[in-house]
Amino acid sequence: MKLEIGNFHVKDIVFGDKTAYTNGILTINKEEALAVVREDEHITEADLVIVKPGDKVRLVPVKEAIEPRHRVGGGPLFPGATGDLLQAGDGKTLALKGCSVLVVGKHWGGFQDGLIDMSGEGAKYTYYSQLKNIVLVADTDEDFEKNEQQKKNHALRWAGMRLAEYVGNCLAELQPEDVETYELGPVTKRSVEENGLPNVVIVLQPQSQMEESGYNDLCYGWDCNRMVPTFMHPNEVLDGAMISGSFMPCSSKWSTYDFQNFPMIKRLFQEHGKTINFLGVIMSNLNVALEQKQRSAQFVAQMAKSLGADAAIVAEEGYGNPDADFIACIVALEDAGVKTVGLTNECTGRDGASQPLVTLDEKADAIVSCGNVSDLIKLPPMETVIGELQALARDGLSGGWDNDAILGPSVKEDGSIIMENNAMFCGDQVVGWSTKTMKEF
Repeated sequence: MKLEIGNFHVKDIVFGDKTAYTNGILTINKEEALAVVREDEHITEADLVIVKPGDKVRLVPVKEAIEPRHRVGGGPLFPGATGDLLQAGDGKTLALKGCSVLVVGKHWGGFQDGLIDMSGEGAKYTYYSQLKNIVLVADTDEDFEKNEQQKKNHALRWAGMRLAEYVGNCLAELQPEDVETYELGPVTKRSVEENGLPNVVIVLQPQSQMEESGYNDLCYGWDCNRMVPTFMHPNEVLDGAMISGSFMPCSSKWSTYDFQNFPMIKRLFQEHGKTINFLGVIMSNLNVALEQKQRSAQFVAQMAKSLGADAAIVAEEGYGNPDADFIACIVALEDAGVKTVGLTNECTGRDGASQPLVTLDEKADAIVSCGNVSDLIKLPPMETVIGELQALARDGLSGGWDNDAILGPSVKEDGSIIMENNAMFCGDQVVGWSTKTMKEF
């Protein structure tokens, strides 16, 4: 499979009469864009705001991030979810780089929603403060979700995907500024030189714990809870086969933008044919019952061994219960003779002194830490809040609280906040953006 991603590097975003891209300037017709958003009758209020790095803006509750793109030759940006099924990862896609569509609730937040600061101390905690963002601020009539801590955010998430597709379509007739090419030959038909290098596979464990549909990550529109581990071409992940779900404390979450730009996959492509033979992706899942966890680990190990993998990287989306899947997978791979490195965050408590993962094993002796989800973060008031700041405390965001016996409310009267890293939107960036690590004392 050969995927060409044609890039257009966005220098600025403005509103104007026509949605178009010219010389680094992305112009958006606001009314046309909002008409696309309002195609879902459940959207009751919607507005678009442009925010840029350095703006004195705080966004909360943030629900999703998507890179605007256009699939050359037609077809949905996210096959099986926003349109008919088709093969992702083989062909040409055009992408607006350096920007994203952010979806923010105008009022209601929940366990899986997060916060982004575009400037100041808080900006360092999330990759999305570095992007120029088209912010969809919207509300829905989904009354169930207003009263539930755990939300599916369906109308808002799908509106964000439609918006990203609409904006990306302005590239349809343009020639990209540069092109990234991702190509791997069939595993059994690699060159002598490639086959002479260490064989490496990456195992991804997207969030899939919820047994009720509508919460989990999707693969070609299919709920990952219904999957068994599956061998995938890495191009599929980069080209819209995977969609972020609406479950998991927010700092641990992988947004759709993360899947589209998965840094660790791109790094393995860079090393392919030089230092490694990149075999591909084993897309696993995260389960609830112990038997399900063990079954997935066995599938992953068998698949890696059958592919001839010498080494593996395992990345989990989440922590807590998923740690059991993560460690079981590493142990099964090591038992199969596959040297394995894990990528994860930790939950070591506010003092950093608790056990970092729910379960551990001596064979999991090479783990890259992306930081502690329970770190306390104190941030001053921000000049502008997009969304509703009180949602951080009122609606059970995983890193916020209404009142704490010692710390008081998460949201102070002057607009300053105290919260756990848990509520930073995709803050731990296990996919490969992260600059965080652990300190040993």
